[in-house]
Amino acid sequence: MTTAKSGKNKYVYSFGGGKADGKEDQKNLLGGKGANLHGMTSLGLPVPPGFTISTEVCTYFYDNKKSYPKVLDPQVKQALGQVEKLMGRKFGGRKNPLLVSVRSGARASMPGMMDTILNLGLNDETVQGLIDESKDPRFSYDSYRRFIAMYSDVVLEIHSNYFETALEDMKHDRGVELDTELKAEDLRDLVQQYKQIVRQNGKRFPEDPWEQLWGAVGAVFGSWMNPRAITYRKLNDIPQEWGTAVTVQSMVFGNMGNDCATGVAFTRDPSTGERKFFGEFLINAQGEDVVAGIRTPQPINTASRHASAENLPTLEAEMPKAYAQLVKVYQKLEKHYRDMQDIEFTIERNKLYMLQTRNGKRTAAAALRIACDMVREKLISKEEAIMRIKPDQLDQLLHPRLDPQAKKDIIAKGLPASPGAATGQAVFEPDTAEKWVKDLGRKVILVRLETSPEDINGMYVAQGILTARGGMTSHAAVVARGMGKPCVSGCSSIKVSAERKEFHIGNLIIKEGDFITIDGATGEVIKGQVPTIAPALNKDFTELMKWVDGIRQIGVRTNADTPNDSRVARSFGAEGIGLCRTEHMFFEADRIDAVREMILADSLDGRERALEKILPMQKGDFKGIFREMKGLPVTIRLLDPPLHEFIPHKDEELHALAVKADVPYERLKRKAESLHEFNPMLGHRGCRLGISFPEIYRTQVRAIIEAATELAREEGFKIIPEIMIPLVGDWRELRFVGDYCREEADKVIAQSKVKNFTYQIGTMIELPRSALTAGEIAKYGEFFSFGTNDLTQTTYGLSRDDSGMFLKDYLDAKIYERDPFATLDQIGVGRLMKIAIEEGKATRPNLKVGICGEHGGEPTSVDFCHRAGLDYVSCSPYRVPIARLAAAQAAIENPRKAKKAAPAKAKTKKKSKKR
Repeated sequence: MTTAKSGKNKYVYSFGGGKADGKEDQKNLLGGKGANLHGMTSLGLPVPPGFTISTEVCTYFYDNKKSYPKVLDPQVKQALGQVEKLMGRKFGGRKNPLLVSVRSGARASMPGMMDTILNLGLNDETVQGLIDESKDPRFSYDSYRRFIAMYSDVVLEIHSNYFETALEDMKHDRGVELDTELKAEDLRDLVQQYKQIVRQNGKRFPEDPWEQLWGAVGAVFGSWMNPRAITYRKLNDIPQEWGTAVTVQSMVFGNMGNDCATGVAFTRDPSTGERKFFGEFLINAQGEDVVAGIRTPQPINTASRHASAENLPTLEAEMPKAYAQLVKVYQKLEKHYRDMQDIEFTIERNKLYMLQTRNGKRTAAAALRIACDMVREKLISKEEAIMRIKPDQLDQLLHPRLDPQAKKDIIAKGLPASPGAATGQAVFEPDTAEKWVKDLGRKVILVRLETSPEDINGMYVAQGILTARGGMTSHAAVVARGMGKPCVSGCSSIKVSAERKEFHIGNLIIKEGDFITIDGATGEVIKGQVPTIAPALNKDFTELMKWVDGIRQIGVRTNADTPNDSRVARSFGAEGIGLCRTEHMFFEADRIDAVREMILADSLDGRERALEKILPMQKGDFKGIFREMKGLPVTIRLLDPPLHEFIPHKDEELHALAVKADVPYERLKRKAESLHEFNPMLGHRGCRLGISFPEIYRTQVRAIIEAATELAREEGFKIIPEIMIPLVGDWRELRFVGDYCREEADKVIAQSKVKNFTYQIGTMIELPRSALTAGEIAKYGEFFSFGTNDLTQTTYGLSRDDSGMFLKDYLDAKIYERDPFATLDQIGVGRLMKIAIEEGKATRPNLKVGICGEHGGEPTSVDFCHRAGLDYVSCSPYRVPIARLAAAQAAIENPRKAKKAAPAKAKTKKKSKKR
């Protein structure tokens, strides 16, 4: 950690009595909790006085072997003295003792991840002073036993189970159910039992309040590096070097009797976003009781009632004056912070105190509604509303998701390959899936070791797909995303046996017909049926997307291979197709035989006969896609994968194909072996296929141009196909393949007699060599589209499975213990892209540049693409809204200069088909 500098060596900031040293915008220094306490104090709200030890001390603590700056001790003593004056109490005093809470507070909210200690300052003497002052021995001993248990757990590292067991035994011995039913003498005895537990664990409970305080401060700083905090930071991209602040605050008591209470509330409903005050409280309790679940919390008002609390009295009814004050406070806070607030409060002897406010956590649906409502209420601008929605939150709105109230028995976890959630009966063969769905009306989850093109019928009918192998760019992942189905891939902990029709995890066996649930947003595999909630795109979503499209400066297209994919993407606002993978059309079950006939042919005539069968199929596909896009640009990639991917791998499948194709098995076996690629990533694929077998690409170009010209002539469509030649590594490859593709296209156009018909030929930049020689390649290509899946893999030398979706899983799991998401710019791929853009545009100033890998739907990568000057990004249909939102956020944070701005809707400029 890097030591932060403080000009005046000021480490402690006081607040109380309407005055505060700190400000609410100093979250980096005071943490979120501390900054907001200073802010609420300055607003004149009833905040118990205290002080905040800054995050700079946390940095110093870890840089200096868990020690403190020398000036910290006197600063803390001075600040605590101010609290004593404001409260009229003495820390460690026999009379009117001052008790404090010690709480953590990072600049980003980390609820429940770090430690808190309440009632600090109690010992055998000060508890007597508390009894004398409060005239309530029961409350005093209750506070004392809570403090011992909490301090021992957090500071002395004695597990809380010891103290909970002692409490339960005491209640059992006294014949009561609730803590509140124990008498003062019971709690006094419990204090002695707790101290005995400490001694039995070889520890000493400190009686000196100052020793208690420094022990607590050290424990809170120490909790910044506890396992759950580290995990939370990794999941939420919170840097370790930020550190935490520590806030020490005068205690106020919600457990002094029936005129006291404590609670948590939200200024709007965090689940729905509805504009209603929502929360829970407990009478005669402290803060941890509300969240511990020991007692059923009561609703603060009628609007907060739910089934389990419908008969419980509300705070509004029980303490009307305090509730009315709370309403005024929450309204003031929301107006001031201009966001939904999560607040904590305590009522002591009918007087309200505010302990915390922060921007509240909320569901995606709530986030959307709150943002839109606050624009309508003129609390925030449209730009602020856009910035408040996390792009990935939209996944919750676009796909079915698991009911958050339902119980889950999670049995395994894989890669979250395609979002959404699905429940069904496990099946292990695609034909079984098809039969069960079509003939028996069942819902199924297709479970495979890995999927292949032959599985398409089962994948199509399944509710979701689970594979033991494969990464985020595997066949299962890509096809599922295109279909909009949930998929969990690479779940290596499950052992799949298609022969036995089961998979097992340890001793647990899931057989065919057993129900399972998968969550494609988290990668979780769950035993049994879990109810799902259907997505609902409402007027708020539509309105937000209008604002988004008015601000973003980069186009958003989709990766789509079928008319249905295209239709879905268009409904989500796609402005064209950035990648249509023609090999997925080849994989279709009704045409795979013709493709295999082409591959097995030993002569040009044989291949051309097979291609004649494929031509009308592909042309029909292209017509369907062009119709759905209705004149928007469509980039079509010519055949890319190596030919061996179209041939079965297993002997039994080869035997079946030999019979079906009327080819000797041995000949077929030799052909399969000859096509096998030692390195499929860089082998005989892409444009190298087009060099070896020009007839394949000629047929595809003919299908594209015939489809477009027929629609132009017969239905009045205006179509400019963009023909993309894949895996170009050298300008000579693009020149050779491009020349004969243009020759074929021009011949079809001449035959069609369609006037003013134009098309473009470009390439996918997916090899480091092509990026580094982009200036030469741009002489022969009218557009570049970066294929970042392969570019990432070839840059890093990774296998397809290891690459993950955006390299994040690879980096997190295999390289770094803790690493914020590695953006395109950071992992080296971005540097190659920048070189290619700069050199390509130097050669061809009007070069159109896009991105069509899965990065196109990842928010930080969209931001990079905006800053790098790309014209568009392209992503899976269901990620189109995510990319649109991310693009708008990028434009707000880094607006392009007007002369470079791209229109909100991508339009393909007319260009000559000539080089």
